[in-house]
Amino acid sequence: MTDIFDVAEATWPAAARHEAGAFTVREGRGGGQRVSAATAEADWTEADIDAAEAKQAALGQPPLFMIRDGEAALDAALAARGYRVKDPVNVYEAAVVALASEPASPMAGFAIWPPLAIMRDLWAEGGIGPERVAVMERVAEPKTAILGRVNDRASGAAFIAAHGDTAMLHALHIVSDQRRQGSAVKMMRKAAHWAQDQGVTRFSVLVTAANQPANALYTSLGMRIVGHYHYRSI
Repeated sequence: MTDIFDVAEATWPAAARHEAGAFTVREGRGGGQRVSAATAEADWTEADIDAAEAKQAALGQPPLFMIRDGEAALDAALAARGYRVKDPVNVYEAAVVALASEPASPMAGFAIWPPLAIMRDLWAEGGIGPERVAVMERVAEPKTAILGRVNDRASGAAFIAAHGDTAMLHALHIVSDQRRQGSAVKMMRKAAHWAQDQGVTRFSVLVTAANQPANALYTSLGMRIVGHYHYRSI
C-alpha cells in the first residue's frame, strides 16, 4: 500500500527539496503550505531544527513545519520555541470502486488536461492562483483536471493525479452561486471514474478540519479519515 504522504508528495510536488540536517525543506514558490513545509526524515536534534529554519530563511520562506501522526516530540519541541498549531488537516480515503459505483453524468463533469482558461479563472476565484496551477503542471504522474457543469454553466474545477495504487484529489473549488446543487458530488464521481481508468484502487483527499462543507462532502460519499497532520508556524 502506497504511503499517503508519498502520494501527496508526488501529486502536489514542491518546486525543489533541500536537505537541512534531519529535515527536508520544500521550496514552495507560492504553491501553498504543503509544498513549503519542512518535515523530519530521521532522528533530529535541536541543531537540525535550527538548520531547517536557516534554510527556509535562505529561501525567503517563513518557518513552517509539518507534524504527522507519531511526531509528538517534534510537536513539543516546536511549541517550546513559540511555534503555534496551524491548520489541522484530515486525510480521507475510500476505495475507488465504491466512489465509482454510480455512473458519472457525461454532462456534469469533464476530464481535461491541460486546463482550459475557464478552469484557471474558476480556480483563481477560489484563491488557487498561477503558483498553485504551476504545482499541477510539475506533476509527472498521470493527472487531469475536472471541469464541473450545472445549470448549463461551468460550476467548478478540481485537479487529480495518481501515484502507486492511489489517486489524490486537490484544488476542488465550486463557484459560490452554484453550490449546494450537487456539482461537487458529480465532480467527485467523475474523478473516481478517471482514477478507476488509471488502474488505482484507492482515492484520497486532504482537507483542513476547519473546512466543514468539504468534510461533510467527503463523509457523505463514504470516505473515512485515515490520518491527520498539522503545521507549526511562528
